[in-house]
Amino acid sequence: MRMQPRQQLLEIWNATVRSSWSEREKKWKFGGRDAPNSIGDAEQLLCILTPATKVESFKLDRPDETAEDMIRALRPLGNATEIPKTLIGILREYFDRYSDPDGTPLFSGSSYFSSTGPAQPSKEQLRLDIVDSFAMSVTLSLSVLGFLKVLRSVANREENRKEIESLEQQASTRLSAAMVGLLRSFTVNVFDVDSAYGQALTTMINQENLPQRQVVSAVRRDLRETIASFREVLIGSGQVGDIDSPDRLFEVGWSWGIVNGAPPIETNEPVGQQPKGFAQDAPYLYFTVIAVDAIEDLFSERTRVLGLLNEEQQRLTRALQLRWELTRAYWSTMATFGQAQRWPVEDIPWRTTDEDASDYYTLLVTSLAVKGLVQERGTDTELGRIGTVLEELANRARVTRRPFDTDPALSLHAPGVLVPLVGSEDAGDARLLWTVSEFAALLFQRTTVIGGLINDAEARSRMLDLADRTWEHLNKRRLDKGPGRNLWDQPTSVFGQLTTRYDKPSWYYTQRVVQGLVTTANMLNRPPLRSPRLGNYAFDLLTEAEHLYDMELLSGAGDAGPRMRETLKVASIHLSRAREILPERPGTAAVLAAQVLIALDELAAARRDVTEAG
Repeated sequence: MRMQPRQQLLEIWNATVRSSWSEREKKWKFGGRDAPNSIGDAEQLLCILTPATKVESFKLDRPDETAEDMIRALRPLGNATEIPKTLIGILREYFDRYSDPDGTPLFSGSSYFSSTGPAQPSKEQLRLDIVDSFAMSVTLSLSVLGFLKVLRSVANREENRKEIESLEQQASTRLSAAMVGLLRSFTVNVFDVDSAYGQALTTMINQENLPQRQVVSAVRRDLRETIASFREVLIGSGQVGDIDSPDRLFEVGWSWGIVNGAPPIETNEPVGQQPKGFAQDAPYLYFTVIAVDAIEDLFSERTRVLGLLNEEQQRLTRALQLRWELTRAYWSTMATFGQAQRWPVEDIPWRTTDEDASDYYTLLVTSLAVKGLVQERGTDTELGRIGTVLEELANRARVTRRPFDTDPALSLHAPGVLVPLVGSEDAGDARLLWTVSEFAALLFQRTTVIGGLINDAEARSRMLDLADRTWEHLNKRRLDKGPGRNLWDQPTSVFGQLTTRYDKPSWYYTQRVVQGLVTTANMLNRPPLRSPRLGNYAFDLLTEAEHLYDMELLSGAGDAGPRMRETLKVASIHLSRAREILPERPGTAAVLAAQVLIALDELAAARRDVTEAG
C-alpha cells in the first residue's frame, strides 16, 4: 500500500496532543470544532486510545516496552512512565464531566444537535440521550478497561493501583449504563405490506419485478429464523406481538435514542436514573450501524481474553448480542435479497422505508451486508461484489473523480446528510437534526475491512488500491495550519466549490479516520496471502534446487576448495529456510530456491570450463 499507517497514526497522535494539551496549565482541553459534549470528547480521547489498545506496536500500558517514536509523538504528556498517569487523569476528568452528582452517567448529544426551522434546541432537548453517545461510551469504556487491566499488572505503588481501580469503577459504571441505553433504544418496526413503509421496502428489494405477494412470501421465508428469534427478546424495547401475520413486514435496528415508552432495565449495576424515552419507535440506518459496530466490541476476542466484563455485564451483553444477530441477519438478507443478477444494495442509491434515498445509506448497508457475509462464510466473489459497490460510491461521491461546478454529490461531504430525529420535538419547540458528514472516512474504513477479508490476491489488491486512492483524498482534507494541523476536516481543500473553512479539528471525523488506519495497520500485520499457483511454483523450484544440491554433495564438491565449500554452505542455509517458510511465504521461498539454482549453475559452469581447458 502507498499509505503508511504507522507514520500516519503517529502524526495524528502528535497533532491530537498539540491541539488538546495546554502546556501552561498542564491540562487537557476538551472540544474542537464543536463545543465539548459526551460524544465528541470520547472521540477525541479515542484518537489516542484506539491505536494504543488495538495495535500491538502502539501499546502504552507497559511503559518499559513503549517504543521511542511513540514517546516522541506524545512528548507533551511526559515520558514513558508519565504518559499513562497523565492519561488516567484526563480520563477521570471525562467520566466526572459526564456524570450527574448522584453518579448517573450522561449521554446527551448537546452541541452535536441542530434543529429545523428558526427555533433553537431547548435545554431539555440538548440533554436528550442519543445512541451515538451510548455506542462511543461502549468503545471508550472497553478501551479504558483494557488499558487499565494491563497497566495495573505492572503498577508497583499501592497509590497507583488505587487510582487505577477507581477509574476502572467509573469506566465499568459508564459501560453498564451505555449497554442499558442500547437495550432501551432497540426497535422493531412492524407494518402492513400495503402501507407506505411496506411499499417502499418491497420496491427497494424487488430486483426481479416479481408480484408483491411473492416478494413478501420470499422475504418471510428467508427471515423465518429471525422472526422466530424475536420471542427471545425479553428485556428492554423491541417487543413485538403481531409479526407472525403473513401480511406484515418489519425493520429491525436502533432508533436515534431511547424509544418512547421503553421500559427501564432491571439490573444490579449502579447505572443511576433511567430517563424517559422520546425517540421514534423505528430504526435509523446510521444509528443502527453505529450500535452494531460498538456491540461487536463487547464480545470481541480482546474483551474475552482480558476478562473486561463482570457477570451482570455479560448478561447484558448476551441480550445485546441477540439483537446484534437479529439486526445483522435482517439487513444482510435485505441487502442481498433475491436471485437476480443485481442485489438490492447494488441498486444505488438505497431508499429507506420513509422514502429517503442517499448514496450514504448504500454505504451504511454495505457494512451490514459484509457482516452477514462474514457470518455466513461468504465467498471472495460475494465480498468482491460489495467492493465493486464501494468503487462506484467512491466515483459518485467524487472521492476518486473530479466534481463538476454545481455537483450535488458534494453535499455528502458538506454539510452532509441531515437526519431528522423524530420524537425530539416532544421535548422542545423544534425537531432536532443530526448531521452526518463522514462519507469519505467511512468509505476508507469499509474498504480496508473488505480488503482484509478477501483471500483472492487480485481482488484484495483492487480493494487496497481503492483504499490508497481514498486515503489520497483524505490526506488532502487535513487542516494545514494552527494547532490542529494534520487533523480533519477541511473539505474545501479538495472541493473548491465549497466556501466554509475551519481552523479547529472535527473529532467526529478524525476518530473515523483513525479507525480506518487502525484497521489497515492490523491487516498489514497479518501474514501475506498465499497463492496456490505461487506455492506450486516455489515447490517445484525448491525440489529441483535440493536435487541439484544433493548431486553436488554426491560428486564430492563438499571436499573441494574453500570457495566451493562456502557456496554449498550458503546454499544449504537457503534451502533450509525456503523449506521452512514455503507454506506461509511461497514467494520468498521461490526467490531463495532461485538463488541456490543460480549458485549451483555457476559451480557447474566453472567445472565445465575447467574440464574443457584441461
